[in-house]
Amino acid sequence: MRLDVYLAQKTGRSRQQIKRYIKEGLVKVSGRVVQKPSFLIKNIQTVEYDLPPPFILQPPTPEAMPIDVLYEDDQIAVVNKPAGLVVHPAHKSPHHTLAHGLLARFGELPVLDDPMKPGIVHRLDKGTSGCLVVAKTKEALLNLRGQFQKRTVDKTYLALVVGLPKKEGRIEKKIGWHSKRRYKISSHTKKGKEAITTWRVLETFGQKFSWVEIKIFTGRTHQIRVHFAEAGHPVAGDPTYGKRAKVLSEWISRPALHAWKLGFQHPATGKKINAESPLPSDLKNLLSMLKKEKC
Repeated sequence: MRLDVYLAQKTGRSRQQIKRYIKEGLVKVSGRVVQKPSFLIKNIQTVEYDLPPPFILQPPTPEAMPIDVLYEDDQIAVVNKPAGLVVHPAHKSPHHTLAHGLLARFGELPVLDDPMKPGIVHRLDKGTSGCLVVAKTKEALLNLRGQFQKRTVDKTYLALVVGLPKKEGRIEKKIGWHSKRRYKISSHTKKGKEAITTWRVLETFGQKFSWVEIKIFTGRTHQIRVHFAEAGHPVAGDPTYGKRAKVLSEWISRPALHAWKLGFQHPATGKKINAESPLPSDLKNLLSMLKKEKC
């Protein structure tokens, strides 16, 4: 059995954690330090380890940070999330998340089944900027969550993609965690969930890039990035889902994806709320550079 598999089963830790500990020299096999996770152990060998205590993720606490509020009343707020900020705490990003800033800005926020997500109704990827609605009361949180689950929320994005897709189109392809590459989402999965994306091209830059308006009718993790990458048009600046997208690494340091508009029913009044996030400066500069380059 592989050393990392054995220790993961023995300790209940993730294999990724175990691999890191092995490489750090914290594991011995028959008295000798082994730093190769794939090392095959035999029944006659003894395995010794002195691992640090497991990390326990803590719920967010108020942390002052700039919060750009697009709309606010006593029930909800729509904020403009900047690129590079994680929405709520996770093991890879336990501190300095948007949730920390929301608590500082709005005070106590409702929690349902996950203490890491106070007031959080939906999320955006770390590298994605734009509109995100926040619930300030439990009633609003339940109502808005229901709207997202029923797919009645209008979600419109802007993105720069590699190449020239058709002028408009629709992608209906189930996606989930990749069956082999566990850090990626893919249609190559055994447990895919329905994902629906539509688009129309707004502008092209030679044969190299297209500026597109995108609507999603489901909210799967990395949905836009995966759908366009698998269609041969990865989001520019996205290092995870398309090597060709890296050509713009000198101009932009994150996927060129922006949650532009968000439309939903107000949870208390039923009035339609239409929020819009202005295009951030890095994407404005990117488009200007492309126009100057005349790709």
